[in-house]
Amino acid sequence: MPMTFEAGSRVTLLFDFWDVHGPAGMVLSVFVVLLLTVFYELLKVWKVQLGKPLEQPTQPAFPLPFPPPLHSSDCKGSSAVLASSLSESSLAPTERAAPTPSPMNRWRLHGIQTAMHILQVTLGYMLMLCVMSYNTWIFLGVILGSVLGYFIGFPILGQI
Repeated sequence: MPMTFEAGSRVTLLFDFWDVHGPAGMVLSVFVVLLLTVFYELLKVWKVQLGKPLEQPTQPAFPLPFPPPLHSSDCKGSSAVLASSLSESSLAPTERAAPTPSPMNRWRLHGIQTAMHILQVTLGYMLMLCVMSYNTWIFLGVILGSVLGYFIGFPILGQI
């Protein structure tokens, strides 16, 4: 096995049954590796997205527009009356408490996150072994899959 990158169309990837012998097999193998890498990147996003509902801060129940500022010439002495008014305090935005999941749901969520982590680590090591085949086309498939997965997945994180 060569220890330098080569651009040939003959390579064995991961298992003995994944033995590539020609250009058509190489194109198919690069496509499969590219899809696995995109899935790896999306898995990272899904794992972060799954943990987000627990970390959301409290938000006002309804948005309140700010009233225009009052000038001292508009009202004299009325600010003291408004400060002690019950209607003034009732207009203050109320905050919703973040829903706390039940212990059973937290364990289920933690179990799902653990399974996703195991899948992510396993897939990451498999992709590393694909790159260690020292085939240029497989290496480019992993790089392009990572770029494509990042391009597709990480805008989703901004929407959370």
